[in-house]
Parts: sequence; C-alpha cells; structure tokens
Amino acid sequence: MPLFMDVHDGFFGVSQQDVEAAHRKDLAIEAGEGVHFKQWWGDPGTGKVFCLAEGPSKEAVLRVHEKAGHPTEQIYELSLSGD
Repeated sequence: MPLFMDVHDGFFGVSQQDVEAAHRKDLAIEAGEGVHFKQWWGDPGTGKVFCLAEGPSKEAVLRVHEKAGHPTEQIYELSLSGD
C-alpha cells in the first residue's frame, strides 16, 4: 500500500493534546477510505503538523482529513525510502 506524507499549516502554539485530538478524528474515520494514519509530528513554533499515512491514493488521504476538519492540499506520495 502506498505511503503518503502530508503537511498542515497554521497549527501555531498547539499542544500535544491538541494534535492528538485531531489525529483521533482521523483514526475514527480512516477505515471508510481504506487509509491508516501511522504517525504524526508537529512543530508549534512553525505551525506545521506532518502526518504519515498509508492508503490507496492521495485523494483518499485528503478525504479523511477533510471529513475530520483539517484539510490540506500538501500530500506527497513517498515512493522512495531508506534507513
């Protein structure tokens, strides 16, 4: 299954709990699109949150984020990886 990294902007000053709450919204509905969000990272100073997901398509990842209330157009398929 393809991997995707997405980037959310505007999360300035968020706490661990804030991002975990947003992540739980994704987890609650991800199965409907055949997506699984594996991990997230955030930087409250820059307002960026990054999500790693696997799923059938970029569009499926986008739909989950839209339904969860935090859409982003910055979704990238990760076709290469390494240690």
